[in-house]
Amino acid sequence: MSVWDDLDLLLDSPSSLTVTSSARGTVKDKPNFKVEEDVSAIRKAIEGIGTTEKTLVEVLTQRSNYQRLLIAKAYEKATGRKLVADLEGDTHGDFEDLLVALVTPPDVYDCREVIAAVKGAGTTESTLTEIFASRSNRQIKAIAEAYLAETGRAMLHDLQSEVSGDYAKALLILAEGKRDESTNVDAAKAKADAKALYEAGENKWGTDEAKFIDILCHRSIPQLRQTLVEYKSLSKKTLQESIESEMSGNLEKILVAVVKCVKSVPVYFAERLFKSMKGAGTTESTLTRILVCRSEIDLMDIRAEYKKLFGCSLYTQLESEVSGSFGETLKHLCGQDE
Repeated sequence: MSVWDDLDLLLDSPSSLTVTSSARGTVKDKPNFKVEEDVSAIRKAIEGIGTTEKTLVEVLTQRSNYQRLLIAKAYEKATGRKLVADLEGDTHGDFEDLLVALVTPPDVYDCREVIAAVKGAGTTESTLTEIFASRSNRQIKAIAEAYLAETGRAMLHDLQSEVSGDYAKALLILAEGKRDESTNVDAAKAKADAKALYEAGENKWGTDEAKFIDILCHRSIPQLRQTLVEYKSLSKKTLQESIESEMSGNLEKILVAVVKCVKSVPVYFAERLFKSMKGAGTTESTLTRILVCRSEIDLMDIRAEYKKLFGCSLYTQLESEVSGSFGETLKHLCGQDE
């Protein structure tokens, strides 16, 4: 039985999409934080002959994003130079990208990932799918504001010109950040939605994709969880299985990602991390994005789910897959299992 099939546990468990606490993060505010001491340590690490990467890793992974931004501000005041520019000048490759991510506000970092995904030849749909399926309305609105400030253009407008077809319809609804946020569950509506989805997919010759997009991208998380339960009792298949058998390509991927995030954001990210390290070559950009973005939200839960799913700890897996200062930084963010 897959972790995605146990729907009974679903209805009472909290969702990372609606919880705003940082209690399940691996990175917290450092107590007795002294910004001047940190700035001086970082200056020494950067300005000496050869960069002391160990210091950069230790300071930047053991402070919250809020504290790191204070360090960046104080650094610029003390040196007249931007910390990001100095990190870019003194480090390179994946390690540089990771350090820059750490000293960037979360909404700006997400917005830059979106910009990178739509820029250049070909769009990176997997990044867009991951970001918009797993972020709350509040996070998506912050990304849109950062996007406008960064590019002078509306994020939705740019996305519209980059993606097409049914995938675009689903993505653009999610990117509006207007998912219903009510916590009340209407059982009759969940039954009706489950029936509508069944009629639009399995029970029909050809699939009515619009119905799937409408229900999955608009309803609240608690409402969708109830709908998943109703769907399974009606169809004997899970909604995820139905989507996988009825659809293909990027539309299938985004709707499956939505269903997975409705059930459990940590399990969704545990799978993404596993896939990014499986097979030949590691997808460093995915590792960086997930570990940085989730380190103050639910990385402890992601770690626990990773171990349950794949039988080894995320930390151990990182040890065997990534090396050097880049690997050290990721391991620091991940932290070892209790």
